[in-house]
Amino acid sequence: MLGYQELIIIFLIVLLIFGGSKIPELARGLGKGINEFKKAKDGIKDEIEKEVTKESSDKKDQKKEKNDKDSNKIT
Repeated sequence: MLGYQELIIIFLIVLLIFGGSKIPELARGLGKGINEFKKAKDGIKDEIEKEVTKESSDKKDQKKEKNDKDSNKIT
């Protein structure tokens, strides 16, 4: 884990390389990138959950149909 001294040194190097006016622009771009990543991750998670729910409901329907057929054979 980085300590506060290392973070200060990294910040100073970034400040020297990019200058004070570019840092807010870089931070804004980084924030947008992180938000896009989170949206994509949540979208994939939702799609997986929908698929799992669909599969489980399909299995329940198949079991119900099988039970209905079995009960019709008995009568």
